[in-house]
Amino acid sequence: MKKILITGALGQIGTELTASLCQKYGAENVIISDIRDEVPENLSGGIYEQLDILNKEKMEDLLLKHKIDSVFHMAALLSATGEKNPQMCWDVNMNGTINLLDLGVKHKLNKIFVPSSIAVWGNGIPLDDTPQESVLRPTTMYGVTKVAAEAVCNYYQQKFGLDIRGLRYPGIISSETLPGGGTTDYAVEIFYEAIKRSKYSCFLDADATLPMMYMSDCVRGTIELMEADLDNLNYHADYNIAAVSFSPSELAEEIKKYIPEFEITYSPDYRQKIAASWPRSINDEAARNDWAWSHEFGIEEMTKDMIEKLSARLTTKV
Repeated sequence: MKKILITGALGQIGTELTASLCQKYGAENVIISDIRDEVPENLSGGIYEQLDILNKEKMEDLLLKHKIDSVFHMAALLSATGEKNPQMCWDVNMNGTINLLDLGVKHKLNKIFVPSSIAVWGNGIPLDDTPQESVLRPTTMYGVTKVAAEAVCNYYQQKFGLDIRGLRYPGIISSETLPGGGTTDYAVEIFYEAIKRSKYSCFLDADATLPMMYMSDCVRGTIELMEADLDNLNYHADYNIAAVSFSPSELAEEIKKYIPEFEITYSPDYRQKIAASWPRSINDEAARNDWAWSHEFGIEEMTKDMIEKLSARLTTKV
């Protein structure tokens, strides 16, 4: 990877992925794009270009202008947001992806990363230790687009030889950027509310166990997959990846170790039904065998780091 384009670079994962790629490959070699006109002041390095991924002509102009050879395609509408506007979710997640794949073939891009999600699963799967190869029955439009994207990416890989890679992300937890409309957002919101108000009302059930991952592991795993030897990969756009699984009540107990007065209540909404159709834990042996994936943060390490970083930041703001 010499010249890298990141779409959706101002999103939850894109923001921290941008910082890591700038540090690793040099800010002058990282082109960051998003649909927003204004760039946040805390954007870390990189060259910013405004881009609507549905505008194929503009996307092509950027690829040529900056001589891009690799793309991290992080732009998407997430599960909860997608349920509010299914048509837009399909347009952004599918048509935007196909625009990129077509241009990847046309301009012979070296590598493309297209993330997938635990939302590809649904009713009828083994909820514990969900295998790499299993039935995909999504219950959200977001999940539908991710299943379709996996299939389309694997098709482009087989038919055109385009090197496309992707991970089925679990819920991602970050101290740097707020989430953007996902069913697992509670696992970030709870820390802010615990530190600011010592209480939180959760939109999932107390025992709604879901696969989660700390952002540093997420970013590292993404880059490691893109740098892996293609000959070692038995899968492409649909690798299972896992770190830790926990429920809201289990996370609350960890938080109470640092904030004893913290109280959590539960008011499940439509997102609970979505969560109930997703795995409780994921089998990621393929990733661990094929490219030596290994997570570093469990619930204890993640909670400690989140509390320390957010406490310092929120206290400073006050």
